[in-house]
Amino acid sequence: MKVVKFGGSSVASASQMKKVASIIHSDAERKVIVVSAPGKRDANDIKTTDLLIDLAEKVIDGSDYNQALSRVVQRFEDIVVGLEMDNDVLEQLKENIINVIESHQIDAWTMDALKACGEDGTALILAEYLKQSGSEAAYVNPKEAGIVVSDEPGKAQVLPESMERLYQLRNRNEILVIPGFFGFSEEGRLVTFSRGGSDITGSIVAAGVEAELYENFTDVDSVYCVNPTIVNQPKNINVLTYKEMRELSYAGFSVFHDEALIPAFKKRIPVCIKNTNNPDAPGTMIVAERPDQQGEVVGIASDDGFLTLFVSKYLMNRELGFGRRLLQILEDEHISFEHAPSGIDDMSVIIRESQMNEHKERKVVARIENELEVDMVSIERNMAMIMLVGEGMNRTIGISGKATKAFNDVDVNIEMINQGSSEVSMMFGIKAGGLDRAVQSLYKAFFAI
Repeated sequence: MKVVKFGGSSVASASQMKKVASIIHSDAERKVIVVSAPGKRDANDIKTTDLLIDLAEKVIDGSDYNQALSRVVQRFEDIVVGLEMDNDVLEQLKENIINVIESHQIDAWTMDALKACGEDGTALILAEYLKQSGSEAAYVNPKEAGIVVSDEPGKAQVLPESMERLYQLRNRNEILVIPGFFGFSEEGRLVTFSRGGSDITGSIVAAGVEAELYENFTDVDSVYCVNPTIVNQPKNINVLTYKEMRELSYAGFSVFHDEALIPAFKKRIPVCIKNTNNPDAPGTMIVAERPDQQGEVVGIASDDGFLTLFVSKYLMNRELGFGRRLLQILEDEHISFEHAPSGIDDMSVIIRESQMNEHKERKVVARIENELEVDMVSIERNMAMIMLVGEGMNRTIGISGKATKAFNDVDVNIEMINQGSSEVSMMFGIKAGGLDRAVQSLYKAFFAI
């Protein structure tokens, strides 16, 4: 049995849906299908999830939402008409959305329930289209499938009892189409995962049914070793380990949600990333381990939008509990951190800029000064992070030397380096303005023939 997940670009239009159906029909082992909400049809289009967020905001605000509702319904109508299906499924879709609007109290779960209508609508349409194409197929709601999650709107976590319930899907003979992105709490409330959570659903379902393979169809032939918007026609990666993909996803690779592989990883289920528009391409395999691990760099991940919180205090290393108290201040202000390299008198904390606005910055700085009695505290914004990723890289001589030379060659100063905290990656902090040329120079150093 294979579990197959189709992303937003794969189900964005009727023509894409036809490709999806063809891919499913081409392999009888593709028995469980997980789908996203319709994505962008072109660069100027709007994702269905964003249309639903706009609708939800108007419903919650108590403003007129009819135009926003019409835009959502129109997206699905374009697909239904293009597939030459009757209007029954479209009417069901519209009725489901209206029922959510009319039956929900105005709370955090209203936003989740409306956002989930995108994936739910795709699943309803695809299941019906597969049936009209002659296949035995069925729409399966996540509650029916057994996906039980924590009651945390917008950031649900799957609960262990889901695995046993999902395994029962193996007893069904139809092609099962499950909407991604959401599950149901033990109290019966619909709750979504974080944005991009359809990848999480796919991985959860693959783990639950103990699939032979989890295929994730997107709009690229494979994972590239570097961002193709920075380096023209970069090399493909044929095989990655789970750890490598997790690091790459976290550090800016947009192919996978950075939490998505955890359920598959725990069950050691191989994952293959493939292209809906070129399904015969081999794609990229993600496996628990590969025999040829020689410590080479397999990818370069990069992202901007970071800041550095720098704290200095003489004899910091002798002050018991200093690091804990510093991080406690961040926790009190609901700020999560990414990295925290330190020295004997200094400590830096890397934070995403979106976590700390100017108001929070003033409050955090004041608390650090007053409560920790530091010699200096400063915040530097407009930072970027670059990660070299590869299993066993820290056991290979010369990686850091080659990397620092690549930065030097393009006059990019390394503000921070973090090596040793992970056996899979080496991280560099630089000014965001030097990001592109630094990545291009690193690619030349590690991947150019």
